[in-house]
Amino acid sequence: MDILYMREALREAKKAYSTYEVPVGAIVVYNGEIIGRGYNQREILKDPTAHAEILAIKEASKYIEAWRLLNCTMYVTLEPCAMCAGAIVNARIGRLVIGTRDPKRGCCGTIEDLTNHPKFNHRLEVEFGVLEDECSSILSDFFRELRESK
Repeated sequence: MDILYMREALREAKKAYSTYEVPVGAIVVYNGEIIGRGYNQREILKDPTAHAEILAIKEASKYIEAWRLLNCTMYVTLEPCAMCAGAIVNARIGRLVIGTRDPKRGCCGTIEDLTNHPKFNHRLEVEFGVLEDECSSILSDFFRELRESK
């Protein structure tokens, strides 16, 4: 099922790509149902917090009418930054599945691990590498095209 859900997160990333946003997509799953979707919209919304993960969490919370997403799994194409990792912990998401690591900003184990910090009151299961090649490729393609257009 992880591959199926990561493909849905990649669909979200492609939406970002099509609007010239950094192509990151995220979904939140509860009891086998997608209850939240998001893709980067910082440029469109002129909002530094409009990351895929934040938007997916907001939609999921609205759907279940609660801020705690305890029995939910998030699928995200790129390892979350500090802001998003913090939001994931604060939302009490139980499991996080990540497509590819972010060596510059990843805070789920690469640079720092906010998802399993010993001083936080919530920790979650984190898995890396689901559809890693596809998740990495969409980012590489985007940034290559961006460099070529300049």
